[in-house]
Amino acid sequence: MDLLRSLPIGLYLETPLTWMHRLDPRVKLGWLMTFLAAPLLANPWWRLGIVGLLMLLTFLAAIPRRVWRQQMGWLLTLCILVFIITCFVPDGLGVTSQPRLPDGNLQLPQPTDYHYVLFERGRFVITRRSLELAVRTSTLIFTLIYSTNLYLLTTAPEEITAGLEELLEPARRTKLPITEIMLTLTLSLRFIPLVLEEVQNLARSIRTRAINWKKLGVKRSLKVWLVVVERLLENLLLRAEQISVAMEVRGFTSPNQHRVQWHQLRLGRIDWFVLFALIPFWWARLMWGGM
Repeated sequence: MDLLRSLPIGLYLETPLTWMHRLDPRVKLGWLMTFLAAPLLANPWWRLGIVGLLMLLTFLAAIPRRVWRQQMGWLLTLCILVFIITCFVPDGLGVTSQPRLPDGNLQLPQPTDYHYVLFERGRFVITRRSLELAVRTSTLIFTLIYSTNLYLLTTAPEEITAGLEELLEPARRTKLPITEIMLTLTLSLRFIPLVLEEVQNLARSIRTRAINWKKLGVKRSLKVWLVVVERLLENLLLRAEQISVAMEVRGFTSPNQHRVQWHQLRLGRIDWFVLFALIPFWWARLMWGGM
């Protein structure tokens, strides 16, 4: 089991460098905020369109199949399960209809083919509201997780912090510790692969010992997992201490001293093109994406 390959969530894809990698992090952050805000108060068709757009961007960026197949696979599976469960869950409207005319053999033609109940088979009932809630919930989960993951996949942690620091520059007037916050964010993003590596090493160590969990029972199995969790926390704290010692040795006593500018943020032609593409996107959202 290789968690760094099977679950590359929140990890930066170093190779190959796609056109999405070369975009300015501030432009990509603007589109990320757009994907997170556009589904709010949007109709189901617009939400489905955003899901399709994210998939299309993944294919157009020529991201390797080995990277997006597992991420998109488990996420689509989760969203489909949420969709199915929400469809058959009661829609929350405890409304009972009563015929306007008394019961009789007289059948009046309906003016339209509208039906609130779309499917009914025993206890399994799908109404228009439950279907709409299912589409909203499943598409929102996919959009929130996959758009963020796509941003982290094509943007290095140093680029993310450099872009955020550039955008938050006016906040320095309020004496907010912007540099300290960005440094903490950089270390946090760099710490994600270390956590996955420690979990992977502990999982391999347990597997090589060929523990018979059935003979251990529930109580002893819990003790083993408590030991594993304790060991994981110890290893992570040790890694954090090693990083702090290494930074102090190199003179990083404060964020403002010995700062290293990893990236020079400059907007190119493709950056301006992608940035101005936000205008027709939001125009379409306001025209056709409303409830």
